[in-house]
Amino acid sequence: MFILLLNMVLLSGCAEEKTFQDTIKAITSSQNDSLEPVKYEDIINDGENGSKVPIQEKNTALVKKEWWKPLPNTTWQWQLEGELNLNYDVEMYDLDLFDTSKETIDALHQRGIKVICYFSAGSYENWRSDSNEFPSTVLGNTLEGWEDEKWLDIFKIDLLAPIMIKRLDLAVEKRCDGVEPDNVDGYLNDNGFSLTSQDQLEYNQWLAEEAHRRGLSIGLKNDLDQIPELVHYFDFSVNEQCFEYDECEQLLPFIEQGKAVFGVEYELEPLDFCEKANKLNFSWLKMEYELDGGRIACR
Repeated sequence: MFILLLNMVLLSGCAEEKTFQDTIKAITSSQNDSLEPVKYEDIINDGENGSKVPIQEKNTALVKKEWWKPLPNTTWQWQLEGELNLNYDVEMYDLDLFDTSKETIDALHQRGIKVICYFSAGSYENWRSDSNEFPSTVLGNTLEGWEDEKWLDIFKIDLLAPIMIKRLDLAVEKRCDGVEPDNVDGYLNDNGFSLTSQDQLEYNQWLAEEAHRRGLSIGLKNDLDQIPELVHYFDFSVNEQCFEYDECEQLLPFIEQGKAVFGVEYELEPLDFCEKANKLNFSWLKMEYELDGGRIACR
């Protein structure tokens, strides 16, 4: 039903070119009315005679405006490969959305641990269970160093939205507290398309709004150059190697807004970055590229 409505909206405007924002608005308006976007006004024009009705009065039980918002210095563990090690005494685990069972997430919740669920929002991974849902027209160049992944044409939101929405709904079904969408800086890479900074901003903002509609926290993965525009949309940051590349100052807007900054270094030793990370109130780890469970934590 979602795809049918979306296609009807897109085809109805054949006389005029649809912009990225037009398509996003069409997607939002065609979704199930049980969820209202939390970014927009707290009033909607659907009362009698066009009067404005507060969202809370329209459907209080189904509007989700609260989600977990991790604070600076939140302790965490990040593992995306290998046999899960659930023995770390931390406040948050960041685990793969597809590979982690609901039972595992429930077990962590019973210990009072929050769970963030990882998925790629900007690349096609040929081993995922939903890989057959990606049309060939959205598949671009292969990611450097990741031969089984291809960049996605995020401008074609009409084709990607149903897939990403299903992934967010899966996160809700598994009771994830939030999500970490990866590869959300494709515009900076050799992606095979002509993606612009504005394309990336609008796609990332859309992801954040859809996560919040479902009561999910959402982290901004890398994408340092767009932090000034996106920090208000995202609840935390996940970064790789900012100390190695001397980019950590760009992450400070999250700390200034009372939002956690999680990160890892792969090449540097803890003595090279841990003291600095702790002074900045970052939550930093030393890990291997495989993210298979081994780690040294700075705090």
